[in-house]
Parts: sequence; structure tokens; C-alpha cells
Amino acid sequence: MEKKWWHSATAYQIYPKSYQDSNGDGIGDLPGVIDRLDEVKALGADVIWLSPIYCSPLADQGYDISDYFNIDPRFGTMEDMDRLLAAAKDRDLKIVMDLVVNHCSDEHEWFRKACEDPDGPYGQFFYIRDWHEGEPYPCNWRSYFGGPCWELLPGHTDKIYFHAFHKKQPDLNWENPLLRRTVYDMINWWLDRGVAGFRIDAIINIKKFLPFRDFPADRDDGLCSIQRMLEKAKGITSFLDEMADETFRPHDAFTVGEVFNEKDEELPLFIGERGCFSSMFDFSGTLINKSEKGWYDQPPVTMEQYKEAMFASHRRVAGVGFLSNIIENHDEPRGVSFFLPPEGRSETGKKLLGGLGFLLPGIPFLYQGQELGMENTTHTDISEIDDISSQDEYRVALDAGLSPAEALAVVDRFSRDNARTPYQWDDTPNTGFTTGKPWLPVHPNHTEINLAEQKGRADSLYNFYRALIRLRRDPEYADTVVYGSFEPYLEEREGLMAYYRRGRRTLLVLGNYSGAEMTVPLNEASKRVLLNNLERYSEKDGAATLAPWQFVVLEV
Repeated sequence: MEKKWWHSATAYQIYPKSYQDSNGDGIGDLPGVIDRLDEVKALGADVIWLSPIYCSPLADQGYDISDYFNIDPRFGTMEDMDRLLAAAKDRDLKIVMDLVVNHCSDEHEWFRKACEDPDGPYGQFFYIRDWHEGEPYPCNWRSYFGGPCWELLPGHTDKIYFHAFHKKQPDLNWENPLLRRTVYDMINWWLDRGVAGFRIDAIINIKKFLPFRDFPADRDDGLCSIQRMLEKAKGITSFLDEMADETFRPHDAFTVGEVFNEKDEELPLFIGERGCFSSMFDFSGTLINKSEKGWYDQPPVTMEQYKEAMFASHRRVAGVGFLSNIIENHDEPRGVSFFLPPEGRSETGKKLLGGLGFLLPGIPFLYQGQELGMENTTHTDISEIDDISSQDEYRVALDAGLSPAEALAVVDRFSRDNARTPYQWDDTPNTGFTTGKPWLPVHPNHTEINLAEQKGRADSLYNFYRALIRLRRDPEYADTVVYGSFEPYLEEREGLMAYYRRGRRTLLVLGNYSGAEMTVPLNEASKRVLLNNLERYSEKDGAATLAPWQFVVLEV
């Protein structure tokens, strides 16, 4: 494998709207990010993934872009963006932006021109079809945010357009070479400006199974999951390889794809030696227990399921390429609330979850607040929820017969708003995020869980994550952690997640989530304990004794 600069990186995702507000309007912004760059550097991250800050009406919090070449005034100016790039470079930090090119906003100039002339060049940038009242739509696919994927084209009564996500997010027609060329020019414009690469949003959706057609309905609404289409679509890598040749590869850019439904034979095409992307996210943990019926039908995840998912996904890509490992992001609930049972959500348990995920092969991605152990929040009414997917899932739960209170409890478990509450800098009323009214309420537990408290405490979760990052870049162990092989250990043992990382050194990673003390046989005695989430560790007669929720990394 040719070694790349990003192989050894640790990435940190910033959701700008909730990170730091510099002007008191309750919305985080780019000057706020600049003000806090030293905090990212102190944590030890190398790469910042910046969630969308382009001009947008924010129907889907910036993933509906109305101008790819400008910064939304809520977040600042292009001058602020240039200052951020320069300030990051001064600190040897690289900035990765969100690339959202499956769709744009219905307020983008391209779509407005398509509405003016559906048969003209910009009409071909989208999927626009003739349609008359009373006729069936071209297909019965359900959009990701609920309802059909078709909407009347503004200004017309006889034409409709396709949107896989919100109706304000019309899908771009990647079958059109002119559209692709226009997108590549935009990507190169940003790379030439100094960004180090992109996190590529929803990219698996750019290849449609055409011509449009129905699949069997899976709910009473007569629609089917759009996943049925993705299972049938073929040929996406021809688009992606062309995009990489035209943009990423000449710039040696770091790219991580948001890829779902990929087929095993496609993995080398995505992340192999000459793959379309540098890496792709491992969503196997976040997909556990997903139900096509909706969130209300999704049982809680167990750590045993997490272990099985992680081991399976890393076996699958062994020898192919790098995964990017996540416990949470802006599209998921807080990882400690999703994966850990209530009794495991102490700092000890949070360290165990963080350590087990961080030391897997691949590139660790931390999401803002993960290093503090930020948790899911609660709501008293659905009107308090901003997230559009949560609003749809609330309606789905009600339609399934749940009471409003039960439906709200489901939303509280899975809502994306859980990850979007303001970053908890300190214990002041607005947690150091803003001097105004925050766009989402701060979490009530910010008085106990915040950076100011954890920075000053040596045994905090924050300092534990710093130790994980130091181990990843330690010259003695970096070769093993970054490039070493992965070997599950005692895989059938319930309550234990254990694996070897073998390279120049051999590391054994152990985590006891059984809730009881556990004795773990060792094939060889440890030379030293590199990390431990408790003060004590016992090893005797060829076995380690682990306390409940204990996590240790041994050199053996």
C-alpha cells in the first residue's frame, strides 16, 4: 500500500451551527470556529470536517445548497473562510468540507432556470417528467424524509421533479455530462482555494435505477423504501472514477464517502489502491436493528451487536483499504446513548466505547462533544424538534398506533437534534456557546458535562481521548495502530470485545461490558499497560481480571 498523509490522521467533525457563536445571534459561525481552533489542536486532531456552510435556505440544515461558491451569511463570509483556511494551516490542521452533489436547493440558480425552461439545458440538470393530475408518478419510491419522491415543478401543473430527500432538495441528473463537468469545476475551485478534501454526502444516490419504475410497497402509504432502487442500480463507480480523475487525484485530496448499499465486489473500486475515495464511513454500527417500518420498530442496540458489526465490517475490507470509523455524527443520536445501556453511561463506560472504536483499523472520526461524552437530550413536545427526519418519524409512529408521548420518546432516542445541541464549553447558562439565545436549547446536563471541567481533570473522558490520539501518533506504536493487522480475540465470549493489532509491536485491546468482573485468559503475558480506563489492572497466572466496564490496551 502506498502510504498517504491521511492514513495516520485523526479527524474531528465540526457542526458549525452548534459549535461557537461569535456575534450573539445564537448560531455558530466561522469566526467562532477560528476562535476555537486551538482547542481542536489541543485535543490532537489533524483534520477538521466542516459540515456545510454554503449558502442555503436550511431546509435540511445546509445540505440543500443554493450557491456552492459562497458562504451563507449566517456563518460568515468568504473572507472568513479564507481566514479559517489560513489559521488552520498555521496550526498544521487540514480543512475538509462537505461535498453535497446528489442534490442542490430548489433555490439554486440551476433549478430556477430549469423551472423557467424545463426543456432547456438546465432542465436537463434534473429529473423532470411530464405528468397530469390523476396519473401515477413515474415510480413509487419513498423519499428519505417521507412521502413520494415526486413534486410539482414550481410554475407548472403538468411537470414534476424527483427528490430523494426533501422536496426542497431536487436531485441532480448525473447522467448528464454537462452537469458532471459543472460539478467538477466547482470541486476544483475549492481544492485550488486550499481545502484538503471532502466528505462526500449521500453519494451512493447519484446512480438511479432507470427508467423509473415501481417496486412492491412496504407500508400502507403504497410506497417502497428507496433502498430497493439502490440495490438494483449499477455503474456508479464509472461516475465516481471520472470525478476522482478530474478532481481528487490531481490534488492528492483526502475524500471519505458516505456510502450505503455497496456490494462486496465494489469495495476495491471505492477504497482500493486506486479507489474513487480515500476512505468510506463504516456505518455498520449505526445500522444495527434498523427497521423499514420506522424508528418506532427499532429495538435498543446492545454492545454484543456492536462487537459483531465491527468485526464483520473490518473482516470485509481486510486487505482492500481504509474505513473511517464513527461512533456518532450530525446524522445520528449521541453514540453513548445509542450503544451503551443506561448502567454503562458512566465516564468509565464512555471510555470503553470510545477506546474500542478508536483503535480499530482505519481512520477515527470524532464528532464535536464526543470527547466529552455528550448525551441525548429530551423534549416535552414535537414542536421543540427542528430535525425534519424526526418530524416525519413522529408521524410514522403515530400512524402505527403509538400515543403522542410514546412517539415523542421514540424521537428522543433517535433524533438528529441530539447531536446538534450546542457544544458544552462550560457550565454557564448558555454553556459558553453564545451570548444570545441558542438556536437549539443547550443540554441541561452541561453543568456536569463540559470541556472546562474535563480539561482540568486528568482522568476525564476528554483526556482519555487525548491519550488515544497520542498512542495513534506515538513513533513506537503508530505503525501498528495505523497499518497493523486486525485479529479478533475470544470472539464468542459474551460481554467481551477483544482484538489484536499486530505490526512492529503487538497490542491486545480488551473491553469488558458484561456488567460483572471477568477473567480473560491471555496467550502471552503483557509487557506493559498502554491505556486503562481505571486505576487498577490485575494480571495473574496467564489471565487478566477486568472490572465491569474496564478497558485496557496491553502490549504483549
